[in-house]
Amino acid sequence: MLSDFRKILYVSDLEQGARPAFRAAVSLCNHYDSRITYLHVIESVSATARSVLSNMMEKQDIEGFLQEGVDKLRAKVKGRLERFCEQELSEHEKMNPDQVEVRVEEGTPWKVILKVADQMDADVIVMGTRKHSTLGQILLGSTAAKTLSHSKRPVLVVPLAD
Repeated sequence: MLSDFRKILYVSDLEQGARPAFRAAVSLCNHYDSRITYLHVIESVSATARSVLSNMMEKQDIEGFLQEGVDKLRAKVKGRLERFCEQELSEHEKMNPDQVEVRVEEGTPWKVILKVADQMDADVIVMGTRKHSTLGQILLGSTAAKTLSHSKRPVLVVPLAD
């Protein structure tokens, strides 16, 4: 039996068409008077890219450069969230940015999603998925499919526009 969804982990790839999944998270939030953790996962910088950077910069400068990028992305996500709440939510939806914690993490997306869900003891993970070809699904898989198959908690997967 499903319990109340007090801690919602919403995962976004920041691509166009992701709003239906966020709307689902907001709907759950309003229904259960919950809080949302808005998570975006940045793929780790490859060893090759780090090697190229190390030829041009000191290690501490590289880390500072990467952290600055994460900080800018976090600010961008917060700005998008505030605009969404102002422009698209009606009064009866009663969502405000204070109900949402924004996290930007680095790593393999599905692994980070599950790690964050465990850290916050999420009641549900809400995420979107886009249509992929069958061959692409077999070769690459999708973040949603991997999250769903490895999760110990409920996952609400919302189909997104391409």
